[in-house]
Amino acid sequence: MLKLEFSRNYNNSLTAEDLFPWKEEAEVTISRVPLLYTNSNMAKKQAWVHSSHPRSHSNLFFLVVALSVFSLIAILIYKVDNFASQTKTIVGHNLEPTPWHLFEPKNFTDESRHTRAHKIIHCSYLACPYAAADGGAQPSKLEKRRGLVSSRTPPKCPAFFKFIYRDLEPWLNNRISMDQITQAKEHAAFRIVIVEGKLFVDLYYACVQSRMMFTLWGILQLLKKYPGMVPDVDIMFDCMDKPSIERNQFGNGSLPVPLFRYCTTEAHLDIPFPDWSFWGWSEVNIKPWDEQFKEIKRGSRAQTWVKKIKRAYWKGNPDVQSPIRTELMGCNDSSLWGTEIIRQNWTEEAKAGYERSKLSNQCKHRYKIYAEGYAWSVSLKYILSCGSLPLIISPQYEDFFSRVFIPKLNYWPVSSIDVCRSIRFAVDWGNSNPSQAQAIGRRAQQLMQNMSMDQVYHYMFHLISEYAKLQDFKPVVPPSAQQVCEESLLCFADEKQKELLKKSAVTSVSTTPPCTLTRSPNPNFFTAWAEKKQKIIDEVKDMENRTNAAAIT
Repeated sequence: MLKLEFSRNYNNSLTAEDLFPWKEEAEVTISRVPLLYTNSNMAKKQAWVHSSHPRSHSNLFFLVVALSVFSLIAILIYKVDNFASQTKTIVGHNLEPTPWHLFEPKNFTDESRHTRAHKIIHCSYLACPYAAADGGAQPSKLEKRRGLVSSRTPPKCPAFFKFIYRDLEPWLNNRISMDQITQAKEHAAFRIVIVEGKLFVDLYYACVQSRMMFTLWGILQLLKKYPGMVPDVDIMFDCMDKPSIERNQFGNGSLPVPLFRYCTTEAHLDIPFPDWSFWGWSEVNIKPWDEQFKEIKRGSRAQTWVKKIKRAYWKGNPDVQSPIRTELMGCNDSSLWGTEIIRQNWTEEAKAGYERSKLSNQCKHRYKIYAEGYAWSVSLKYILSCGSLPLIISPQYEDFFSRVFIPKLNYWPVSSIDVCRSIRFAVDWGNSNPSQAQAIGRRAQQLMQNMSMDQVYHYMFHLISEYAKLQDFKPVVPPSAQQVCEESLLCFADEKQKELLKKSAVTSVSTTPPCTLTRSPNPNFFTAWAEKKQKIIDEVKDMENRTNAAAIT
């Protein structure tokens, strides 16, 4: 007999006959109440299974989805952070200092990692496309502006523009090849490529402070000022001080590599370009050039020449590996050398709000000293702007405009040998010849006044245009280069930098073309110019020697 138990409590059995009536031999007895109970209990269990099981599957589904989304977000954040950590920027993210001029690496610890990553991605890759989508200049408008620019008769360029030809002379016959551009990379901090009026930059090393930012801003203003006129070009640029392309290393068919920077020397072939401070220098509170010059000139008029202090004045930083400045610090004796030499502490000046370092307050003396620093110094243009007699200590370096200076016409030459005594002679000469000293100071100031930002842009335009003519290839944007626009620079700039950048921005397209660049001068022109300057310097030195000899006897 087959028996099936449904419940231990009731101990009832169900026969095979009840379940299988065709089986005659099966017997079973069962109580109906327990069977109803059992059926009801089974129904509840089935109902629970059918009602609760779908909910467990649904909860599990949402949990899996949530975990998947969270994982994707985590992976995305990691990928973005990783991508940002490899993206080089114009303010120095993920860039090492130039190995040929080391400085303290930049840190960006004032921002969280995610904030920094967002800023890098947005400023580097999104700012320019967004700006273009919001409405850039339309081609038809550019063509119209180009026609307006070309319809006016431009003035003749100043004399110092002729040095563009001297700077580019090494490549005049054989031109500039892509191989030379590639070789110049080992000397460059970044690469500038202009294609169809757009600026692209390939970054190799960081630049000290905000030099790169303000230099690129200047080029963007040039493109805005003369839309459609700046040619496609490929330029290697070093943003540090000392020239590196030595003239004596090339010859007998060996061509130098073309490299732009802020200064050069007679012994170098680096191509000088207007420095960043023409658009402002945020780290030392110097304003854009046009505004800064006007302030300095107003300050120079606070005292008449007669009331100006009859001493030679210098204020600056001597701790820049400059032998001349180190020696100059030993000349700080007003009674012995007729000087007032002041050490500039920029850390303390920053704390004091730069009140004691205002350039417009440093024109109270009849004589202002210029001493080169680690190399050339941007202070030159500010010193000449005072209207005081500039005392320039035997400069080794030249920027793009200083080569036009003529001794005794717009500055007084000071010997680097026995600096203190040479300064004393210049002060004595000026005090004995006040009208002549004042006239030299006025001519120096006028020279700086003539060098407006319009003239700076003219120089940039002609230098880039003449350089582009020498390239024997069509410039192409490198795969690793990033587009740079006003919006991307402002995106990276801090508040002080933004203030200066916006102040120095070109507000309208020029209605006149750049000045007319005269033809390349006779090759003997530059030699004759240098000889003329040296002759006057020798005459001044001879005067000084005779005066010193007479004093001894």
